[in-house]
Formats: sequence, structure tokens, C-alpha cells
Amino acid sequence: MNNHLQMVFNYHETTKHAQQRYARSLGFMDWSTQPNPFRNYNGSQSIELPLSFENKTPPYNLLNSDLPSAPLVKESLSQLLQFSMGIAAHKESGGSSWAVRCNASSGNLHPTETYLIVPPSILKDDKTSVLHYTPKNHGLEILASFDTKFWTNLPQGSFILALSGITWREVWKYGERAFRYTNLDAGHAWQSIVVSASMLGWKVTRHDTVSDQDIDTLLGLSQEDRFFEKEHADMLLVISPQNINPSLRLEGLIENIPLKFNGIANKLSPSMQDWEIIPLIEEATASAQIAQKSAPSIKQEKQVSKESKTVVLQRRSIHTMHKEISLISKEEFHTLLASVSSSLDAKENSAHLCLMLHRVKSYEAGLYILVRNERDLEDLKKQMHSDFLWKKTDVENLFLLELRDLKMASKSISCSQDIASDGAFSLGMLCNFSAQLQNHGAHRYKELYWECGMIGQELYLQATSLGLSGTGIGCFLDDMMHGLLGIKNNSFEVLYHFTIGRGDVDSRILTKPAYNRN
Repeated sequence: MNNHLQMVFNYHETTKHAQQRYARSLGFMDWSTQPNPFRNYNGSQSIELPLSFENKTPPYNLLNSDLPSAPLVKESLSQLLQFSMGIAAHKESGGSSWAVRCNASSGNLHPTETYLIVPPSILKDDKTSVLHYTPKNHGLEILASFDTKFWTNLPQGSFILALSGITWREVWKYGERAFRYTNLDAGHAWQSIVVSASMLGWKVTRHDTVSDQDIDTLLGLSQEDRFFEKEHADMLLVISPQNINPSLRLEGLIENIPLKFNGIANKLSPSMQDWEIIPLIEEATASAQIAQKSAPSIKQEKQVSKESKTVVLQRRSIHTMHKEISLISKEEFHTLLASVSSSLDAKENSAHLCLMLHRVKSYEAGLYILVRNERDLEDLKKQMHSDFLWKKTDVENLFLLELRDLKMASKSISCSQDIASDGAFSLGMLCNFSAQLQNHGAHRYKELYWECGMIGQELYLQATSLGLSGTGIGCFLDDMMHGLLGIKNNSFEVLYHFTIGRGDVDSRILTKPAYNRN
């Protein structure tokens, strides 16, 4: 086993929560070093984008349809960004205020930054531009302009969107486990962009063979003298009216990137805590990405729902579930499962959903599993408790494992949080783990979390479209969940938990508009 893979396995084991010991963190909130959730580049030219609240968008249930493509102009680009990475609303309570964004984030800390590389037509000049999105004011910053013939490789109306991560924003609160959350958030952001692009009839393809080093170069992140806090590359997405080859060659773009960008990144904190394991896991997982086997994405029918922008803007993380009214219908349950059964990124599924059902009509309470890749079915049967039923249900690849009341177990597993037991159901995302890392390399560790984050974001949105509530749960006792399933090794690992039901609305919290412009 190479050193990078060993580091990944060591990090994952070290950062597990257990009853006797949580993963290491500071243990208190050091408010004096709280990171700024908004990055900007001082000295760069800024562009204010038009707001898109009045734009018509398709019903959420039609986003899987073949919708006509919008032209690539500043207005459509603005809508894409606003309904994916922009602010949905401001909240106020007890003299404090905070922004709620369209993409979910652990602790509302938002480690993910958004960059664009756009052809000359967008800014109405003759240069290709590298831009940074600033959600606080819904604008763009011009970091670099240059000449390139790269765009002849892509259909007209194509551009590049890249995501990066500032792990410190999560480390500040969560310590060593923060790298997990940073990558879950990248997955949430990815799915947010896929959904927002779908409103415009655009396709999103992740470039799956580009190295993190090349993405750093394209975004100017390798110019370390421009940054106080380290910012690392995550993924590069090609957005186009058509599906794109995920192994698109970037040489014609990289070789023309300027050596020095405009603007100096703002300092997010006056100082930072030093967690030795964080830079080690960042370095280990920054190895070149390895292409995966493509799998067709299956289009799923969804119940008639709200306008898609309304769903995106109304999505919230719920802190308490109202158990007396959290019973959901069989149709609602099936719609939720259908939205995440197939591949969200048109790649090989690695995450399976282990469901603890509490309040679903026509389903007995118990433990179920939605197998999202039949390749793993026999291995799952071998790894899990031998007395599990594996009884087929009305949903393809959804199996009943055990009939029992799991409300207390789900609460205990989720760090004693009532939201896991008071809703309709909670679930753990069980990933094919050791084989994926061995086959694809250490970078696959990040990608597994991205897949789980995408699933979480889609569950949030689908629940919102049905008038339900959802919450991602990053605090869970890893091996207690594995014990419930009977798993004794790292062939499969649970990477994320989620719960859905009907949430209590706190009337003390006021909602204010996302953007105030005169």
C-alpha cells in the first residue's frame, strides 16, 4: 500500500466518533478566530450580477426532462450562480444575523469557493477570463484575462466552473474531522450546480482526469503569496448545452494561464489553529484523479412539485423534527428514493442507503437498504449480519433487512440527536470503501464524500419539493452504525447520515431578503 493510501485509511480511522471518544477538536468555539464565510480578492475588478428572483424556472419535477438550452449570456450565468451558490435568505435571532445559502453546508460554514473560466463573449471583450464568484453581493471578480484557442474544443455556449475548498473554515469548529465535512460540502455544491444548470437546459460534466495541481494553476491557487489560509482544488466542471467527454484535454488552456493573477485573497481569520493531520490528508488526496467507468443516469419520475427556484430558495436544515406529524406516505417515500437511486454524476455508484424507517405508511418499522449498485449486492450480504432477511419490496433494489423499532438506535448513532428518531426515517450512506481506494487511488476518498454530498443535497431539495424537511447529520458514531449492520472491516464505511420528516419552525427566527439593492 502506498503512503497516500495509508494516510487516507489512518485519517478515516482516527476521525471516527465513538461513544467513549469523539474525533479530536478544540472542544469550544474560539470566536476570536471565527473565519469570514465570504472570500474576496482585494484589488480585483468587480462586476455586479443581475438578480434572478423574477425569472421563470421549470417545475422541480421536470428538471430531468430535456429542456431547451438557454444562451450563455451574463443573465443566464447569473441565474446559475444565484440558485446554486448564492444566498437564499438572511436569518435574524437574538441580535445575531446570518446568511442561508442555496447549497447546504456543515455548520453553515461554507468552505467551498466557486470560480469560472469563461470565453470572451461573456464580458464582451476579446479575452478569456478567470472569475471568482462572490455570493455576499452576488457578483464576480476578474482575476485574470488571457488569449487562448481552447474554446474550439467545446460546443458554443460552453464554459468551465471549478470548486475549491478552504478546510480551515470547517477545522475552526470541527477539528480533525473537518476534512470530511469540507468534501461533503463540495458534493452539496456540485449537486446544487447540477440542479441550477438543469433549470437552464445545461449539462454538467466533471472532468475526471485533471489533476488537482492543474486546477490550482487554472484558478491561481498555486500562487501562495496571494493567500493567508490555504485553499485547495476540488473539482472542475464543464457546463455546456451538450454532454462533454469527461477526459477533455486542457493543455491549450493551462499553457496560456498568466503566471500572476489580479487581487489578493482577504484574510479570513487573524490566526489559525494548527492541526497536523489536516495538511497531511490534503496532500495525500491531491494525487491525480483516475477516470471511473461511466454508467448511464436513469431518469426518474417525480411527483408534480413547486417551481424549481422556489424549492432551491426554500431549502433549509431543520434542527428539530415534529414526530407527531412526521408520518409520510408511501408515494412520498418512493419519490425520495427515486430521486437518488440512480447515478447523480453519471458515474459508478458507490454509496448505498441504509434506512431506519420510523413513520412511513405501508412500511413496517425496521432496517432497510437501497442498493444503488448491484455490483455490491453479494458482498453486502456477506459482510452484514447473516440473519438479515434481504426481503424484496415494491421498490427495485430496496430490501427489508430486519423488523424492529430503531428510533432509539438511530438517535444514539447520531450523537444522541433527536432529529434522527423524530422524523419519518433516517439513513446512513454506506460506501464501497477499501476496494474503491485501492482501485482508484487516494483522491477517490474525496470523491466518495462528494457522492454522498450530492445525495444529501438532492434529498434536501426533493423533501422541500414535497413539503417535507431534511437535515444532513455529520455527527454520527461510525462503528456503532457498522455494528448495527454487522460490518466488521473497512470494505464498507458509512460516510454521511441524513434524516427526513416534518420540521418545527422556530417563530423566533426572522427571515429577511437575500439581497437588498436600491
